[in-house]
Amino acid sequence: MILPDVALTQQLVRVSEAYLARCRRAAETGPDGDPGWDPPEGDMVDLGWGTWHLVRFCQETGVEEEHIAVLRRSIDGDLGGDIAFLDHPGVYDGFTPPPALLAPAAVAETAHALTRMNLGVLLDRLPADHTEAARACGLEGFTGHPRAYLAEHFRMLRSFYATASRRGLAVVAWID
Repeated sequence: MILPDVALTQQLVRVSEAYLARCRRAAETGPDGDPGWDPPEGDMVDLGWGTWHLVRFCQETGVEEEHIAVLRRSIDGDLGGDIAFLDHPGVYDGFTPPPALLAPAAVAETAHALTRMNLGVLLDRLPADHTEAARACGLEGFTGHPRAYLAEHFRMLRSFYATASRRGLAVVAWID
């Protein structure tokens, strides 16, 4: 499979509210506002751009808005959330919107909604021809059929949120 040459990717990390509070304090008391952001590697996931293309495909094919909204929320976070302290060069590059937060209750809602989504039904709308299917997802230049690629990224997203929900963690989302 050949993917487009895109430097930006979707990042998610599971963190506790205590960890966020520690980072907030470090940013407030440090001389340069550095939050000391160093979440556990095992709680991070790089979704590449797979979820973005799944959202695009859903929009193009008229998938129910509730599914699109869940996918968007899972990668965009919620408005608000007291994480402005993460708007720091040590966390992200500043070329994209700053990191966004999903609090533990929102993570649980999102995890539940992702579990209810039937990806097979969504992906059954993909054209059989691999070139047409790739075009429908905005994956021009993709080699092979994108079904497995989209399914893999959706499963990663769903699993990530299920674990975060089970552990009562928040999720921070950003593009890096």
